[in-house]
Amino acid sequence: MALELGKLEKIDPRTAWETEDRHFTPWLAEESNIALLSSALGLDLEVEAQEKQVGPFRADILCRDVQSDAYVLIENQLEKTDHKHLGQLMTYAAGLKTAYIIWIAHHFQDEHRAALDWLNSITDDEFKFFGLEVELWRIGESAIAPKFNIVSKPNEWSRDAKDGLRKVDQGKSETKLKQRDYWIQFSDYLLAEHDIQAQKARPQHWLIVSIGSTDVKISCTVNTKTQALGVELYIFRDDDKETFNYLLEQKEKIERDIGLSLDWQELPEKKASRVAVYKSGFSLDDNGLWKEFNSWAGQNVAKFKDVFSQYLSKQ
Repeated sequence: MALELGKLEKIDPRTAWETEDRHFTPWLAEESNIALLSSALGLDLEVEAQEKQVGPFRADILCRDVQSDAYVLIENQLEKTDHKHLGQLMTYAAGLKTAYIIWIAHHFQDEHRAALDWLNSITDDEFKFFGLEVELWRIGESAIAPKFNIVSKPNEWSRDAKDGLRKVDQGKSETKLKQRDYWIQFSDYLLAEHDIQAQKARPQHWLIVSIGSTDVKISCTVNTKTQALGVELYIFRDDDKETFNYLLEQKEKIERDIGLSLDWQELPEKKASRVAVYKSGFSLDDNGLWKEFNSWAGQNVAKFKDVFSQYLSKQ
């Protein structure tokens, strides 16, 4: 029997993203999608902001590279490259002391690819310029899949990036193991002291507690940069912010019931939203602090679960 193969079909990016600012940029800024870009470049990117002001222009996405701690500015085009965006890239580079500049477009014109190659040849190691074309592909009726193709990069970048990522992976693996160790003992504490079952502890910066909804969870978080522990009501699918706004209308009652002033984060650029409380001074390296932070986080998880579940059941 002959093997039946599907046909690979290239899709117009406008099929998935109608506009750059309202569709493509928010999509790219999501953690799973910025990871695709990171993989293509050999970087480890963390998103810091969208629509970030740099000089007279607003960069689409501002990231940091975990390896070098350098700023990474991303400018998007769903059309072919033009001189206007090239000028904006120069402004971004001038406004930052250390930066990687990433230009993503549907198609790179030869003169703009040559311009990035020239910039990489005349600038020092503090500045690196990348050009990438974004493509969409599909086989039959399958889901559309994105692909980033590098058309311009600094000299020797592939080798340098591979060496750098190896070092980052080693450091990250140690942090991930510490995160898992903390969540394991916190899960035991949560069950013993509050009779609350958390999901399986994993080597990641968050731990999920169910609140009886497929779209809303309680998320305990560890931020190693700010050294803060957080308890969040995380609303996964809230495109129109209906759930967030419903809770926000009852902000005073909710905060009175919980006994805390909460951080209400609409996250307008994302599909999700959150309501959170944070405690600073946490360190994964100081086991002596864990008992204190377990008590704080455990009490707040219990309060969040009790109070928010009541309000969500009435929505």
